Amino acid sequence: MHSILRTLLLLPLGATSALAEPRFVDESDALPAPHLYTGGWEHFVGGGVAVLDCDGDDRPDLFAAGGAAPAGLFLNRSAPGGPLSFEAGTLPELTGVTGAYPLDIDGDDRLDLFVMRVGANVVLRGLGRCAFEDATEALGIDPGDGWTTAFSATWEGDGLPTLATGDYVDRDDPDGPFGTCADVHLHRPDGARYAPPLVLEPGFCPLSMLFSDWQRSGETMLRVSNDRHYYVREGREQMWRLDPLEELGPEDGFPEQKLWGMGIASRDVTGDGLPEVMLTSMGDQVLMLNQGDGYVAAPFAMGTAAQRPHVGEDGRPSTGWHAEFGDVDNDGLADLLITKGNVDQMPGMAMEDPNNLLMQQPDGTFREASAAAGIATVARSRGGALVDLNADGLLDVVVVNRRAPMELHRNVTPEAGAWLAVDPRQPGGNRRAVGATVEVRTEAGTQAREVTVGGGHAGGSAVPLHFGLGTAEAAEIRVIWPDGTVGRWREAEAGAVLRIERD
Repeated sequence: MHSILRTLLLLPLGATSALAEPRFVDESDALPAPHLYTGGWEHFVGGGVAVLDCDGDDRPDLFAAGGAAPAGLFLNRSAPGGPLSFEAGTLPELTGVTGAYPLDIDGDDRLDLFVMRVGANVVLRGLGRCAFEDATEALGIDPGDGWTTAFSATWEGDGLPTLATGDYVDRDDPDGPFGTCADVHLHRPDGARYAPPLVLEPGFCPLSMLFSDWQRSGETMLRVSNDRHYYVREGREQMWRLDPLEELGPEDGFPEQKLWGMGIASRDVTGDGLPEVMLTSMGDQVLMLNQGDGYVAAPFAMGTAAQRPHVGEDGRPSTGWHAEFGDVDNDGLADLLITKGNVDQMPGMAMEDPNNLLMQQPDGTFREASAAAGIATVARSRGGALVDLNADGLLDVVVVNRRAPMELHRNVTPEAGAWLAVDPRQPGGNRRAVGATVEVRTEAGTQAREVTVGGGHAGGSAVPLHFGLGTAEAAEIRVIWPDGTVGRWREAEAGAVLRIERD
């Protein structure tokens, strides 16, 4: 414990001081109509949102799950630096959607969507101008007919990506849903199409997955976060090696861990270049500190447990869903958004459960700021995003709620720090350089972020990586590409979105 705290107090970024108190204004009415995630017990979980620029205008658009109602596509028409504004896009009518993740599956430099559903999953190929077509059959992807709640993707070669899908419980099992965890599938390409999926056994009701080179060793692994509520007796969190395909255990630096796993967030918090992992849960939210050869749980004093409502009189345990790191005040320190909400009417858990905004402090601890910032809403939140929606360099908040309208909160933090964003690209099938690590350094230290597809709860973003710079007016940037090639350091002025093409 003392060594962990000592590490936190010696952060390379520790010289950076907090610049401003975060502030948001509710602009949910910027959507063309209220959007809700609805449905019965099959939509207790899910409710994700995918963030992508689908029309190439450098403004992030939103694809939101609808559950029993149709999914929604919202096209961003916000003026730079101004209020948020969206209009409805056109989609094939898709119901039963639990969430979606954006990625460029076919390497044509247009973002596609892997849409998870209760029923057959769908791959929507981006055609430009926010038009999509169903490419599931053309790619040979087995859509399944289950209850898909988790997804991640990586590239093992230069063609199509490897996809992982996780089904929650077997909804057709007459003895279910308790104890009827369904399978995890690995979809590997075979030329221009996909081979039949491999089953990763055992499966323990996954609600989030993430491919990551968490050791920065060149080996990508698959982390699976599982729901303890449905565990069979040996249920646990899981880490899978891809070659050879095997589950890791305590002897591999991955000791057995049980929690009500809901979502995953990953980012270097301690400044050593290794990504930490935030695991949302029912009860404590668990921040795992990356030791290089394994993880240890962060001490309670770090302030990340967020185990009970921080406002109101409901003292019962919280239920965490989507987690996402992002520098809300641009001070150079990664902050943390956690969406909260009761599954439905679980009496042992808090019913009015406000979302969290945990602001990282210069000493490495975190401070709750959601209520003062204006985003401590108490609907049954599910998916979410931290993303700059109006090109002002400040990360805004998107929240999808179960049976309550979707929320948009515009960041109006006064006197925030400087910033820049980095969009690495490379030739070949992995056009968006998934698996690359982007490093940004100033006098305050070096920040590192990995380009990933997955994590969160039922949704994620494919937008340039945002970095707060504090008081720095410029920074140096380099990209460590997915094959390990180290790019050169290059200088950049603050306030820019930089596309870095691989030489």
